[in-house]
Amino acid sequence: MTAVAADSLTAPKMLTRRFSVVGIILIAFWVLVVLLMVWALARSITGDRFETYGWRFLSGFWTTIRLVVFSVCIGAVISVPVAAGRLSKNRVLNTLAYCYSYFFRGTPLIAQLFLIYYGAGEFAGPLKSVGLWWFFRDAFNCAALSFALNTAAYQSEILSGSIRNVPHGQREAGAALGLHKLVILWRIVLPQALIVALRPYGNEVVLMIKASAVAAIVTVLDLMGETRFIFAKTYDLSFYLWAAVFYLVLVELLGRAINLIERRITRHTMRRGQ
Repeated sequence: MTAVAADSLTAPKMLTRRFSVVGIILIAFWVLVVLLMVWALARSITGDRFETYGWRFLSGFWTTIRLVVFSVCIGAVISVPVAAGRLSKNRVLNTLAYCYSYFFRGTPLIAQLFLIYYGAGEFAGPLKSVGLWWFFRDAFNCAALSFALNTAAYQSEILSGSIRNVPHGQREAGAALGLHKLVILWRIVLPQALIVALRPYGNEVVLMIKASAVAAIVTVLDLMGETRFIFAKTYDLSFYLWAAVFYLVLVELLGRAINLIERRITRHTMRRGQ
């Protein structure tokens, strides 16, 4: 065997060894980081702190759950007519739906929140005259509304894209059987579209959970708001680690729920034993 051939054989082995060493170093680094985080979390648990701030943490966690649930549900309702507009052949409706989606998907969520929260204060007089000031004077309501309008834009794109993804032949087959358009939509198109849309919907809810932290800026005492308050009192960064753990728990529970729902609604496509 020539020297060139020997070098060509040993080069991949050397590269493999180098990558394995780098991988071991990276794994060791992240294990150390995790151990330090666990140590910091365990160290922060004391009877006095739990008694003083534990209820505030749980209250903020519950506020975050309510904020996300209200926003996603209201956004789902709003997304239906917007998706219908995106699918409509009427140019006016399609343009209006596109402009709505373009604005709320193209501008920062925090800017939308400020426009609603601080903008409502500029119109306090007119809002009082029409009996809506009770709603807009509450920071939680303003945050839920801004989040709902934002997620509705994304959900409408998910829904309309999923409906477009259903082959047109499915509609033609339903029409050939003499089914009404609404029956075709409800019985044939939507069940297939929702299977495609399930994962993107799950991702949108995950993004909403993480984005809900900006509500703390407008004095909503959600999980992040309570964490900021506790940190201002204790100057202990471990409380931010606890907040991250609580957000991870929410995301993990949602991911498992999505997997369960997906397995349930696609069981007819799986082979036995899967």
